[in-house]
Amino acid sequence: MSQQKNYHMSPDEFRRHGYAVIDWLANYYEHVEEFPVLSAVQPGEIRAQLPPSPPEQGEPFAQILGDVDSIIMPGITHWQSPNFFAYFPANSSGPSVLGDLLSSGLAVQGMLWSTSPACTELETHVMDWMADMLDLPGHFKSSGSGGGVIQDSASSATLTAILAARERATNFASNEHGLSQRLVAYSSSQTHSSLEKGLLIAGIGRENMRKIEVDETFAMRPEALQAQIERDLAAGLLPFFVCGTVGTTSSAAVDPLPEIGQICREYGLWFHIDAAMYGTAAICPEFRYINNGVELADSYSFNPHKWMFTNFDLNCFFVADRAALIKTLSILPEYLRNQATESGAVFDYRDWQIPLGRRFRALKLWFVIRHYGVQGLQYHIRRHIELAQQFSQWVDESSLFERLAPATLTTICFRANPPGIQNEATLDKLNEELMNAVNATGKVFLTHTKLNGKFTLRLAVGSIRTEAEHIEAAWQLLQAGLVKLIGRK
Repeated sequence: MSQQKNYHMSPDEFRRHGYAVIDWLANYYEHVEEFPVLSAVQPGEIRAQLPPSPPEQGEPFAQILGDVDSIIMPGITHWQSPNFFAYFPANSSGPSVLGDLLSSGLAVQGMLWSTSPACTELETHVMDWMADMLDLPGHFKSSGSGGGVIQDSASSATLTAILAARERATNFASNEHGLSQRLVAYSSSQTHSSLEKGLLIAGIGRENMRKIEVDETFAMRPEALQAQIERDLAAGLLPFFVCGTVGTTSSAAVDPLPEIGQICREYGLWFHIDAAMYGTAAICPEFRYINNGVELADSYSFNPHKWMFTNFDLNCFFVADRAALIKTLSILPEYLRNQATESGAVFDYRDWQIPLGRRFRALKLWFVIRHYGVQGLQYHIRRHIELAQQFSQWVDESSLFERLAPATLTTICFRANPPGIQNEATLDKLNEELMNAVNATGKVFLTHTKLNGKFTLRLAVGSIRTEAEHIEAAWQLLQAGLVKLIGRK
């Protein structure tokens, strides 16, 4: 009888090819600065290089890895470049990649404590570490009334908070008598769009979202929030949820959390804090002021996959009352019943999130914390803030540029505003041209927003590899680009 061919990668092959991938990544990190930051491929260009049908026979691994270089890499925008200043940082690091690799290799399905006790217990412990590192109130720890859980993103954390808030506000009867359609949620006009999407998914709808006006720093006006709540109550609606933001996406504004929290307590609304980007700063004691008022929150989340050197995806989501969350999301079919769950002595994190399944994400966060230590993380946070503030100082001292928002931590919002140009439409066009020209060089990547209707450039510092010379080079490039554009006009 002939022997059946085994198509699997053998342990020896896996070892050899795995070394090759690690070598490839190490080489990439060494030379990432040499790549154009922004991919220049055209739509469809990558797919045009791929065969129309999958291979009938398996291909050599060296050929596969070679195609990464020739086909994939030209279509990569290099988020790990020290010259990536767009959107927000999405850092990776050696310990994070290795922790993620271990998680992928173990392929744990961590939906229940019993399906891998280490997956649950490490996550609980690391989340308690994070609560201590951020100096969060004790009720956000597993030893208190609440606890922490790893979500994939801040969007999922917000949706989870909305669902728990909806059920609490309706006494867990949101589907009765059309209650969901009467619920109203609130945020500033600068809050991330994931809140609006979450309300849509939760059956509450966009029309029941109130965008509260902001002050001159782009932070929510508490008095405007309270006035809107009163109007909605008078109209027979059910205010139930407020999202406060620590570091809004456009301008990095920090909402007045203590005042918002007190209003939520007064009216019985769920108070969620989205600190997606800037939450990491609270690892440093001198920046914990950004979380003033967190003791009034029902939930709090931030993304280590932005600024804490932990590769996507990983969000830390904390609740003050885990019972409300679990009651909202817990469904226990017969095939998931087990002694540990029924004992009540364990956490089953499937009841703390939208999906049933979960990856062993805690490993990479554990690796990062243990590799850097608290002091190492604090060093890099402080360094990034120092670099951003230096850029902000250059803008403030320039006669050709101006800042359009407070220089909060690591995000600087600014525009070119050379003497002699009074028309706002002309300034908007000039700044858009400047951004496109600078990005086209491949040497940096910036993105924009609009603040008070003005086209605004954003420089977000936070890449693990960014140093002073990269900030200075970006500033020189912007100045030279502007002078060149002005000379043409």
